[in-house]
Amino acid sequence: MHNLALQYSNGEGTEKDLGIAFYWFQKAAEKGHEGSMYNLALQYDDSEGTEKDLGMAFHWFQKAAEKGHEGSMHNLALRYYNGKGTEKDLGMAFHWFQKVAEKGHEGSMYNLALCYDNGEGTERNLEMAFHWFQKAAEKGHEGSMHGLALCYNNGEGTKKDLEMTFYWFQKAAEKGHEGSIYSLASCYYSGKGTEKDLEMAFHWFQKVAERGHERSMHNLASCYYNGKGTEKNLEMAFHWFQKAAEKGHEGSMYGLASCYDNGEGIEKDLGMAFYWFQKAAEKGHKGSMHSLALQYDHGKGTEKDLGMAFHWFQKAAEKGHEGSMHNLALRYYNGEGTEKDLGLAFYWFQTTAEKGYKGSMHNLALCYYNGEGIEKDLGMAFHWFQKAAEKGYEGSSMHNLAFCYDNGEGTEKDLGMAFHWFQKAAEKGHEGNAINHILITNGANNVILNNFSKIFQNGLVKINLLINLFKKHN
Repeated sequence: MHNLALQYSNGEGTEKDLGIAFYWFQKAAEKGHEGSMYNLALQYDDSEGTEKDLGMAFHWFQKAAEKGHEGSMHNLALRYYNGKGTEKDLGMAFHWFQKVAEKGHEGSMYNLALCYDNGEGTERNLEMAFHWFQKAAEKGHEGSMHGLALCYNNGEGTKKDLEMTFYWFQKAAEKGHEGSIYSLASCYYSGKGTEKDLEMAFHWFQKVAERGHERSMHNLASCYYNGKGTEKNLEMAFHWFQKAAEKGHEGSMYGLASCYDNGEGIEKDLGMAFYWFQKAAEKGHKGSMHSLALQYDHGKGTEKDLGMAFHWFQKAAEKGHEGSMHNLALRYYNGEGTEKDLGLAFYWFQTTAEKGYKGSMHNLALCYYNGEGIEKDLGMAFHWFQKAAEKGYEGSSMHNLAFCYDNGEGTEKDLGMAFHWFQKAAEKGHEGNAINHILITNGANNVILNNFSKIFQNGLVKINLLINLFKKHN
């Protein structure tokens, strides 16, 4: 009966007829044939030769599983796991995955490992998860190879071992596992568990990008954009940013917008740049939020709208974007797109300055120096002018730091240090500093006699500054 059903099912020796195949599978199943029970369940599951009936599929998988049929045990476990044809029951799913895994079924070994890894139907046990991933991986199961690589990568259930991570990603990648192909490319890109090899990274990103893997499409675009692992090709970068963006990848939406904004790989189109910055911003991409704010601020690709610029600077700032934090502070300081609020300006300058943003360090120093949004504190003003100057903030902080030393504001008076910072600021092109350091070094009389014409020829100082400095040093 079973063999006759198979002949009808496969069209071997007779015309294919799933209805007749169903009839004979049913007859044999009712007589206790395990294989027919299994095939009958599949026909109910796939509506082949009969109407779809998940309850009956579950019934026959269960009957065959109880007789020891491995495929039915595995399918019965899946039914309990997904609540398909029966109520969801993770405990029973674990029970049947375990039963058939112990018989050597690769798929159930993998699912049993996942149960242990996620604590589903049993207590979480990373060592047992590793054990079953390893057992199935050694039998050639792709998903388990990938899971085993992740165990080694994260040090879960075993010691962290990047070489073994690379080994198993490579094994799974060679069998076509998309996640492992991507991870293998990432290993080559960063030199993780193997020598850095940008050409191999490009090769594997390309392999899986062509299969529709979003993150690989994005990374392939970045390789083309930056000329890493291949020749720089802005047209191909645009192509792959576009492909990934259309699949919803936020980073590629940003990359695509930037291509349109700068005319890279495509004709410049500010309207399209605005469109894609907006799409990515609405998905929560903080770089795109910042860029969208700038588009509104400058009226690029859309009408100028300071209120919307403020809105998106605020959104990006709340996600930790330093440039937006600084710009948000400036909006509060100047009352652009929102009401002027020196307290909030100070807060955001401080928050960004503590993250190392030079412009905010300088503005924070000015807040302390002028008592804006905070009590006047020359010591703190000196501290932040110094921090900004040491990070190379051009001109202003160096210049103000020099004056702090020159006037003994927030620190002890130190003409040597004043000279040092006036000179540094002068080298950065800050107006007025060449005369300052010459005055301090040579004395005002010598300046007037020897350097007056030179100073004015170079356009470095205004007459009022010269008079004030002359009075101060004589």
